[in-house]
Amino acid sequence: MSRIAILDENRCQPKKCNFLCIEYCPGVRMEEDTIVIDEKSKKPLISEELCNGCGICTNRCPFNAISIINLPEILTGPIHRYGQNKFEIFGLPNITESSVVGILGQNGIGKSTIMRILSGELIPNLGNWEKEEDEWEEVVNHYKGTQLQKYFKDLSNSKIKLIHKPQMVDQLPKFVKGNVGQLLKDVNEVDRLDKVVKDLQLENVLNRDIKNISGGELQRVAIAASVLRNGDFYYFDEPSSWLDVSQRLNIIKVIRSLASEGKAVMVIEHDLATLDAISDYVHVLYGESGAYGVVSQMKGVRVGINAYINGFLKEENVRIRKQSIEFRIHSPIVSNEGKILTQYSNIKKSYEGFSLSVQEGEIYRNEIVTAFGSNGIGKTTFAKIISELEKPDTGKVKKELDIVYKGQYLKHDFNGRVEDFLYTNAPNYGTNIFRSEIAKPLSLEDILDKNLNELSGGELQRVSIAVSLSQEGDLYVFDEPTAFLDVEQRLLVGKIIKKVVENRNAAALIIDHDIVFIDYISDRAMVFYGEPGLKGIATEPTDLETSMNKFLEDLKITFRRDKETKRPRINKLDSYLDRQQKENHQYYYLKD
Repeated sequence: MSRIAILDENRCQPKKCNFLCIEYCPGVRMEEDTIVIDEKSKKPLISEELCNGCGICTNRCPFNAISIINLPEILTGPIHRYGQNKFEIFGLPNITESSVVGILGQNGIGKSTIMRILSGELIPNLGNWEKEEDEWEEVVNHYKGTQLQKYFKDLSNSKIKLIHKPQMVDQLPKFVKGNVGQLLKDVNEVDRLDKVVKDLQLENVLNRDIKNISGGELQRVAIAASVLRNGDFYYFDEPSSWLDVSQRLNIIKVIRSLASEGKAVMVIEHDLATLDAISDYVHVLYGESGAYGVVSQMKGVRVGINAYINGFLKEENVRIRKQSIEFRIHSPIVSNEGKILTQYSNIKKSYEGFSLSVQEGEIYRNEIVTAFGSNGIGKTTFAKIISELEKPDTGKVKKELDIVYKGQYLKHDFNGRVEDFLYTNAPNYGTNIFRSEIAKPLSLEDILDKNLNELSGGELQRVSIAVSLSQEGDLYVFDEPTAFLDVEQRLLVGKIIKKVVENRNAAALIIDHDIVFIDYISDRAMVFYGEPGLKGIATEPTDLETSMNKFLEDLKITFRRDKETKRPRINKLDSYLDRQQKENHQYYYLKD
């Protein structure tokens, strides 16, 4: 069986351990040593040809810097490897004109590398990292007879114009300055500015400076700037982040319009409902974060997403997850009168130009209540009121609780390692319960030695969730906990929150826009509706079917359940099923 050895150079500290990995490796007693000291880095190098996978070096390393990983037998040679004992990627996605190709997979297994290769920033070395110089000609010949042969040939001759919508749109104001309207006019190469502005509902931000708009507005401006440019290949990295459900439907329409014009489009997306609706095909990425990534064959969008959920790729005969992800049909809630955790009366709160009204309700023990609706409709305001961070103008929460609140924006003023941050802020850090129920499922051990200021959005989100769940509370309030997380992490976070809530006889209130996550985690739900930025109205918590029906009816869209996995899927507008469900007033899904 082939294997790779991965050395995390950020963790490796040979001066402190005096090369325990070399000392205990049985290979050092052979004629040729399995582990040697690299002359340049002064750190160990592991020969993958000589390594027998015994795992002794992995267990002896005090800094968890070494990983020995067995590879699937189906793999041939990598497309690119960064060096000995470093990350490698196998395969590349297809570039298909007049289609949207989705990329589905966990964080840290090669999406950035794929983007660098397809943009021409990185010439793939085909696994030979010791070459002094990589050449496009070798890559073109490697892909002879495939779609990528012409793509790389044109790319090497500068005949392809690539348009990239980046992931971290909140960083744009650091690099782009000025008025939003003028910025969009400056990039308008296809003469459809008015239509794109209308489709993405950007009329109200055109006269504002880009540094003064919200994360959701920045996302829509970035998408608008991308589709207004005239390119050959468009690449959108997580376009649904910061957006509410109606805005996600709008970007689906805008991005798909590029494919209808004959353009090649690729999308990385972690919201399964959005990915399902926006893509014609998908590639599943699997592997081990930070070690290796594999790009599956191109699959139809339904087949690909279902394979990912089931954890098994049939054509490759590879299991990518031990267990499938299961979605449940929510049964009607039985009476919980004796389990009321807290109640609140009718609540009203007004600011200059905005008012919020919340219908009285209650939250039960051992349940998760989700809150969804448009951006700017008052969800965060309600979360702060029930968390006692803001006072309502009228109404009150009738019972004082120990409340743990995780806000929407991941801000901190800590300069140091993640482990030090957890020691300071997570009350039960270091206990067996924290390790088994929080740290291990959230893979915190992989980032403990990183500086908190250097974490990605997804890593920082996981740390924030861990700190919140480490605290004892009656009610846990999470504002958009899925932001920056991949699909598997989102559903895993749902499981962790459920387990903590049940073990502590507590409850959780969760604000989110991911319909698949909401469907997966909810016991009951609240709907926020009205006029964004002007007036918000919130229903009492009710069963998920009732809440979803109201919410989706306002949006004039319907969802169905996939017959195989039971996951929610968006119906195409005016399709037979869409019309049938609307006639029956069953917008969430059609009952059998």
